[in-house]
Amino acid sequence: MSTTAASPQSITTAPLPEEVRVAIVGSGFSGLGMAVGLLQDDERNFVILETASDIGGTWRDNVYPGCACDVPSHMYSFSFAPNPNWTRSFATQPEIWAYQQSVVERFGLRPYVRTGAEVVNATWDADRQRWIVETVRGTVVAQFLVAGTGPLCEPKYPDLPGLDTFEGTVFHSARWNHDHDLAGERIAVIGTGASAIQFVPRIQPDAKSLLLFQRTPPWVLPRPDRPITNLERFVFRHLPFAQKLARLGIYLGRESFVLSFNHVAKLRGLPRVIGLKHMKHQIPDDAELRAKLTPDYQVGCKRVLISNEYFPALNADNADVNTTGIREVRPHSIVDNAGVEHEVDTIIHGTGFHVTDQPIADRLVGADGRRLAEHWSQGMEAYRGTTIAGFPNLFMLVGPNTGLGHNSIIYMIESQVTYVRDALRKTRRGRIGAIVPRRPVVDAENEEIQHRLEGTVWNDGGCASWYQDARGRNTTLWPDFTFLYRRRVASFDEESYETTPAVPARETVGV
Repeated sequence: MSTTAASPQSITTAPLPEEVRVAIVGSGFSGLGMAVGLLQDDERNFVILETASDIGGTWRDNVYPGCACDVPSHMYSFSFAPNPNWTRSFATQPEIWAYQQSVVERFGLRPYVRTGAEVVNATWDADRQRWIVETVRGTVVAQFLVAGTGPLCEPKYPDLPGLDTFEGTVFHSARWNHDHDLAGERIAVIGTGASAIQFVPRIQPDAKSLLLFQRTPPWVLPRPDRPITNLERFVFRHLPFAQKLARLGIYLGRESFVLSFNHVAKLRGLPRVIGLKHMKHQIPDDAELRAKLTPDYQVGCKRVLISNEYFPALNADNADVNTTGIREVRPHSIVDNAGVEHEVDTIIHGTGFHVTDQPIADRLVGADGRRLAEHWSQGMEAYRGTTIAGFPNLFMLVGPNTGLGHNSIIYMIESQVTYVRDALRKTRRGRIGAIVPRRPVVDAENEEIQHRLEGTVWNDGGCASWYQDARGRNTTLWPDFTFLYRRRVASFDEESYETTPAVPARETVGV
């Protein structure tokens, strides 16, 4: 499979279908995986609704310098579409987006994609047993709605006094301004998440000065990245089983992280030692800087980051780390909480995304006429991380408590797609018009998950992270080995759902 991205084709001009069996929102890995699964079941009566002008989701939007994956390439791809041509052990953004494009071409998905079709509202119509999906291009009626928007789609901006008065350039890493030349500028970077770890080393060498505002330092471990040799790629192309073995080895290695994050507290000291040694090796002569960059919480409590370039960039003569916080922003400067004013030309936000308050929740109206955001006002919850009480025939991919702190989210997506496919098959065979998880079942599972999260490094590692919502409840992560989740969603458990027989409806035609 080639990793050269296809040129965007004319996929915006086709009209929206009036009615489909399945409407998929989003064309990132979740939406593409779901679409391929439908085709494998010979289901062609579906549409993919994409807000942007091309497919790709977060890997289309995040084009900041240095953007790359922190999961090894062979694991960060669909099991049904292996790519023997990865050029590095950790793929970069252009190569991942090219891979997504190649999946679209290989499985013939483009005829099902409608770009420029942002969903503004979707309402459940109980009488018709259909979702009425309103987009900026028109309305689509669907029996089933699959939300594949993911948690890393809407940038989160900090609420800083005076930010609107700043007269320089301001942008978020997920909306990188490539027209703005950063060379010779005084740059302020706000945030120390995964994006900042990657773009800071790329922009620091050409900056006049780089000031990083850090609230909480991340744990940064060595990045074992290297080029994949021509010989290796030849073997993967001609001996696919070799790539499957490589993928299995990566999977098992990543799964082992759960032992220290969850099951065996005594193992948590090892990654700490590795992280501190990595920092000392890369910043050998500045104890003050090392102190600023040393976390006071356990490894894994916040997302573990990997880089061989971050520490050297911050140790450069033109870089500095500010840990006092920001008091206010002025037209040409930032004033920290110590009262020191720092003149800057550009502010770059590396402040992450809306994860526990996903924007899609404001656009989905359930059976009781209330929006999902209202249902989730006390925290996100779902059954199997996929279906939601009060929202019939709705499936959410990468839903609550399906995120990972150790392995590839694509493994979880494929697991969920298997569950959705089985649900669609059983509803068709049983002439079922609507399904919705029973409230006691949802409550019991979420209580179990929260109980299993107790004592893990993700909950009790001594930090506040984006894994947790405003109430301190971890509604993001799956608390255990991923194969246990896959076993849980291996088949659709109809007994956990309220089902309604299908009402007579006219036949619809596919896309």
